[in-house]
This record gives sequence, structure tokens and C-alpha cells, in this order.
Amino acid sequence: MASSLTCTGVIWALLSFLCAATSCVGFFMPYWLWGSQLGKPVSFGTFRRCSYPVHDESRQMMVMVEECGRYASFQGIPSAEWRICTIVTGLGCGLLLLVALTALMGCCVSDLISRTVGRVAGGIQFLGGLLIGAGCALYPLGWDSEEVRQTCGYTSGQFDL
Repeated sequence: MASSLTCTGVIWALLSFLCAATSCVGFFMPYWLWGSQLGKPVSFGTFRRCSYPVHDESRQMMVMVEECGRYASFQGIPSAEWRICTIVTGLGCGLLLLVALTALMGCCVSDLISRTVGRVAGGIQFLGGLLIGAGCALYPLGWDSEEVRQTCGYTSGQFDL
């Protein structure tokens, strides 16, 4: 198959795909923040959580459900900062994935990636990286939410667990 990329371009395409895949996996995993509640380990991501308390009607007490899942709705995410973080980081991951897949196609299809397209793709990649960085910077602003305080201690606050 003919390629529209130089050797440097092929390396860029492979590293772009590796970075995009790593970013997407990190975004999806709910292991950004760890704590404990009712003696069980709890972890949070921007839109997912592992282990959560529910009221057991038969025993009339709170029990921990030890499984991971998404919040029931977008409004169920504990703080506005985490909702913004979810959108911003998700957009950044999407942009990185778009550029990486296009670059990988450029390894197989001739005349797909020109110098101008490569520069535009680099700019989109830079924007995606900025969005992911902004999402990571926003995440600690949600540490003062009630769910985080229950899990990490009631002295938790923004940028202070």
C-alpha cells in the first residue's frame, strides 16, 4: 500500500494513536480519586464511580454496592466542575482520536495527508491536548462536593483532600 506520510509522519501517526488511546482509557476509567466509605474502597472518575452506598430496606441500614458504573444522569455527577471536566476532557479525547485515526489512514492511503493537512491536524491535536489538560486542572475543583467529603473526609476542599 502506498503511504502519504514520511518516516517521521508514520512515527507521529503511531504515537498519536498511542496517546489518544491512553487518554481515552484514562478518561473512561473511574480511578482518578481514591478513598473509603463504610470500610470499603471507593474511587471516582469524572462521570463514573466504583462502590457506592445504598439503603438496604430489609436490614434497615446503609450497605456498599461494590461495583463500578456511571452516574444515573448527567445531573447526578457530584459537582458542576466535574460535569464541565467531563465535557472538556471528552472533547479533547475525541479530537485526539480523530487526528490519530486520520493519521493512521494516511499510512495506508496515498495523498491523504498533505503538508497543510498535517499542520491542521497538529493544531487540532494541540487543541485536544489543551482541552484534556484543562479538564485535569478542573477536576480538583470538585473535591468539595458532598460525595468526595463523605469518602475522603469532611475537611476536603478544592485542591485539598
